[in-house]
Amino acid sequence: MQVMNTPYVLNEKNKQAGKVFETAKMQVMNIQLKSGESIPSHFADCDVLIVVRSGVVSFTVENETVELTSETLLHMGPKEMHSLTAKEDADIVVVKIK
Repeated sequence: MQVMNTPYVLNEKNKQAGKVFETAKMQVMNIQLKSGESIPSHFADCDVLIVVRSGVVSFTVENETVELTSETLLHMGPKEMHSLTAKEDADIVVVKIK
């Protein structure tokens, strides 16, 4: 068993992202965005699970937009183009499943 703390705290700094944990089969990242900040369109070569720990995030995946909160999860398949914008200050966990 391993317990990991997310290394970043959203404060006066803008967009923050960092790797929290990685194995041969997965990578876990933490992304923190202030309201209005965004990440431009990109894709991953693997399945991705998005968990919004706090805030509201608008995700556009293959031209379909959904709003995510702490009550929702998002799964994306390999090579699905996506972008995101924080509608409120947001703390996001990204799990890349290799």
